[in-house]
Amino acid sequence: MRQAVDDHFVAQVEQWGADPERAVRRADPMAAQVTPGRLMSLFEAQSQSRHLDFAARWLFAQGEGFYTIGSAGHEGNAVVAAALRPTDPALLHYRSGGFLAARAQQVVGATPVADVLHGLSASVHDPISGGRHKVFGHPDLAVLPQTSTIGSHLPRAMGLAFSLPRAQQLGAPSPWPSDAVVVASFGDASANHSTTVGALNAASYITSSGLPIPLLLVCEDNGIGISTPTPRGWIEAMLSRFPGISYDRADGAFPAEATLVLDRVVDRVRATRRPAIVHLRTVRFMGHAGSDTELGYRSAPAIAADHDRDPLLATAATLVADGQLSPVEVLERYEASREFVMSEAKRVCGTERLADAESVMAPLTMRRTRAVRIAAAVAADDRAEIFGAELPEDGEALTLAGSINAALVDVMASRPHALVFGEDVAVKGGVYGLTRGLRKRFGAARVFDSILDEQTILGTALGAALTGMLPIPEIQYLAYLHNAEDQLRGEAASLRFFSAGQYSNAMVVRIAGLAYQKGFGGHFHNDNSIAVLRDIPGLVLAVPSHPESAPELLRTCVALAEEEGRVCVFLEPIALYHQRDLAPGDGRWLAAYRAPEDGLHREAFGATTTHGEGRDLLIITFGNGVRMSMEAALQLDATGVSCTVMDLRWLSPLPEADLLAHAARFDRVLVVDETRRSGGVAEAVLALLSDAGHSGPVARVTSLDSYIPLGPAAALVLLSVEDIVRAAAGLVEGDISPY
Repeated sequence: MRQAVDDHFVAQVEQWGADPERAVRRADPMAAQVTPGRLMSLFEAQSQSRHLDFAARWLFAQGEGFYTIGSAGHEGNAVVAAALRPTDPALLHYRSGGFLAARAQQVVGATPVADVLHGLSASVHDPISGGRHKVFGHPDLAVLPQTSTIGSHLPRAMGLAFSLPRAQQLGAPSPWPSDAVVVASFGDASANHSTTVGALNAASYITSSGLPIPLLLVCEDNGIGISTPTPRGWIEAMLSRFPGISYDRADGAFPAEATLVLDRVVDRVRATRRPAIVHLRTVRFMGHAGSDTELGYRSAPAIAADHDRDPLLATAATLVADGQLSPVEVLERYEASREFVMSEAKRVCGTERLADAESVMAPLTMRRTRAVRIAAAVAADDRAEIFGAELPEDGEALTLAGSINAALVDVMASRPHALVFGEDVAVKGGVYGLTRGLRKRFGAARVFDSILDEQTILGTALGAALTGMLPIPEIQYLAYLHNAEDQLRGEAASLRFFSAGQYSNAMVVRIAGLAYQKGFGGHFHNDNSIAVLRDIPGLVLAVPSHPESAPELLRTCVALAEEEGRVCVFLEPIALYHQRDLAPGDGRWLAAYRAPEDGLHREAFGATTTHGEGRDLLIITFGNGVRMSMEAALQLDATGVSCTVMDLRWLSPLPEADLLAHAARFDRVLVVDETRRSGGVAEAVLALLSDAGHSGPVARVTSLDSYIPLGPAAALVLLSVEDIVRAAAGLVEGDISPY
């Protein structure tokens, strides 16, 4: 079935043969200022993109295609690619098909038509996602795959532009040229999204601080967000208000003029390393997607009127008016593009697709166990010089905070490409002193303060990882993560999956969290909700509980990031940072520092640790639960009940093999979970034990399904040592009532 915009294009070009003045009136008057080859290439890219949209609808009708959001009407974005270099990293809006086609013209051997068709048909031969999604992306074209339907890719683009000059300053190897420009495109409706506004604000702040950020943001404005019109003048008013970010307009219906605007803006960004916004007027054809009934919210005359703003028609008219092509030749090229695209579309019918769960999940499950083990043991040659008078392993026993600080020094010393950043982490050294001394040792280029916006912190990390740096961002409190957690779920952890492992966001996100902090607190400083982190495919979540094992855990997370491209979250229990004792004066929450080489032959990922050798009961726990369970074990021992306390350490993925091996030696198992009863870790542990057929009685004890109030009332909803003792005694005595 032919589309109305297709028929309109053909009919208009045919009329030019009888009335050439029609083409002249439609042509861009700036054509003489653009080299003829530029406009010819532009028309070829636009035609290719348009026919790919038609092919997407055809494939869907045959049951062979699965994606119908197209670029028809947005083909003016091809001028953006033509103004850039094929080595400039691009993060594209889902209607930037013209850009992809024009970028492919710059790379010998590129096959954009086949690539897009394989993506549309979920083919394993799709060069970017391997059949996992239809995304614009290709490593040979420097196009990074984005699944964002809003503006959630823009914090990453901002972070990449911010990190490029920093990588150059530090001499870190980077896949991008030193003068590269980062380009990201987004729709007018997405301009209202918090991620877009946050990225623009961060870019404005950075450039206003005098730092370079070579970022080009292109708003493709078709005037409607699915069915909701964008208010007239809103995009210009909104996008032109950010200090330090230049604003320019271009119109896809005037290809020569748009080419001149983009050439000028790109040259300026490349030379000045300052951000710019281009407001590109577009139009939308064929509705939002194949399933969209546009007549349900727009009138037929309004839809038909849009055809006069067809960018493909504008480029064709300009070529005809300039004498480069005749109307007949325009149609010949247009139909040749149709024939080529459709012949390729027919070739992908019946294509090979992902056939089993293992194949689908391969980018998430890939392991390099030996490489991780070795990388976790890497130490700098000049450790003594870095640490100063005394190596930490030769000094006094450390608290949890002290051991993490020493481990961070070791990581930074052994990896010159590692960055530490976040709120108050530099000069102040963090709220709890965890990053104290890092800035003085490693300099402001590697240890720096961020603006107070977690979305920007994570976006900076996402971009830094793409430059080849190793970002170690800090989120000041767990509760602060929740307004930005989609940067981990939708952007960070998904990149390996949707690029078939060709791109990754290697990072270790440190978060201070969990409850039991005394002195001040309340909900925002005592948050015990981690369900969202455990729900993210591929993300690694580690929770240290004791200074003896914390350095090994942190270095393993670093190694997982480096060697497997993992997104790791290192969740640090605030209440344990400065503990020294289990019982008063016993010093059991201090430990000698374990130097990096000590971990060479140990596989820390997926390994638990145990405390005690009791045989009556296995207590499975983590974080603050380890300390509370050990206190409970002392009380239980006095009553004749002997316990072993297992520290899970890894909450995602759970250390299933190690957990089950230990549990098999015990008749009774109690799961102690300091998080909420609903959505907590205990649910998963109990399900695992049940699935494995554990024959003995099992039970759990948790905190309540409540926000954590300020002051003494917190104890009313949080798990306590007394709760653990009561639950353990009941389990041993045969009472497995819920607690």
